[in-house]
Amino acid sequence: MTDTTFRLLPSGASGLAQMARLVERAEHNIQLQTYIYRDDRIGRGLREQLIAAARRGVRVRILVDALGSFSLGADFFALLEAAGGELRVFNPLRLRRFSHRNHRKLLVCDREHAVVGGFNVGDEYDGDGVDAGWLDLGLAVRGELAGALAAAFDRFYVLAGERPRPFPRLRSAIERRHIETGQGRLLLSGPGRGHNPLKAGLLRDLGRASDICIISPYFLPPWSLRRRLMKCVRKGGRVRLLLPGKSDVALARYASRAIYPRLIRAGIEVLEYQPQVLHAKLVIADDTVFVGSANVNTRSLHIDYELMLRLEDASLTEQARGLFEHFAGLALAMDRERLRRESNLWIRLRQRFAYFVMARLDPLVARWLWRRSDQHLD
Repeated sequence: MTDTTFRLLPSGASGLAQMARLVERAEHNIQLQTYIYRDDRIGRGLREQLIAAARRGVRVRILVDALGSFSLGADFFALLEAAGGELRVFNPLRLRRFSHRNHRKLLVCDREHAVVGGFNVGDEYDGDGVDAGWLDLGLAVRGELAGALAAAFDRFYVLAGERPRPFPRLRSAIERRHIETGQGRLLLSGPGRGHNPLKAGLLRDLGRASDICIISPYFLPPWSLRRRLMKCVRKGGRVRLLLPGKSDVALARYASRAIYPRLIRAGIEVLEYQPQVLHAKLVIADDTVFVGSANVNTRSLHIDYELMLRLEDASLTEQARGLFEHFAGLALAMDRERLRRESNLWIRLRQRFAYFVMARLDPLVARWLWRRSDQHLD
């Protein structure tokens, strides 16, 4: 296995193009895991490439989420399966297990080349995030860390095909783990008990950082993370948040805006990206970069299956900070006066309701359904 190398993919278009190149060049194995796979131009184009790969003898395995990819027809991948490709749908839609989703986005080819990021497979991600398409980003990985991502896919692919195990609330979460390589750390999260390496890694790095930049489309961190951000500013550090001015989930944006006043009072700089819908996920804490599928909120940290790469690479950090500065230049700075002008009683009530749903009700329902699955197995 060669040493790991990284290349930041600064848009959804560049990420999808890199995925297409890897699939076209694959010789032995293709592993694709995504939350949303759409039946549109991008989705059909990638499907044709996957069919061609299967026909030339490449083992092709695809894992999609039942909720995220709900709109796909039952026969969408029929030709791929006829060519020898394999498909699994994670967590078929049943009320008792409805809340816990596979939110990971991952492509690995030949266990040596990989792409991770925030983008799914669909037309809305095929743009630069400025003039067209949603703002998203990812990372191209080559080498040892790509092998770790391939192994993570293998485990999850087996999990997706298994019958739910009994008494999940009494077991540690088998998908909460970290994999250390010489070039970086793979952090995996999921529901269940026990140590949470993704949350622990963020708490540790944010707690000791003096210069923090975060891009998040659905920003609603638990109190422990918010305290780390506020502590950074109190110690004389700088925290900047790039959040959506336009969102595909209005409720999530209302919930985020409910905590703006407290963040701004604490000295945290809040910027709202203006040109397009923001969907990117990136955390920079001094010289450490987190990139992957996870949002900075309770759902990603405790409920859904997510993956993030934690990397300490000077060149990558420089790329990531340059990208943040570029996007920040296209954002609107939020301050107390702007919030006051844009707010009224009705808006504040909507924000508080959204916060209650996203920060309180959603985790509560998810925990209840997780416990109920003890008693009802299919």
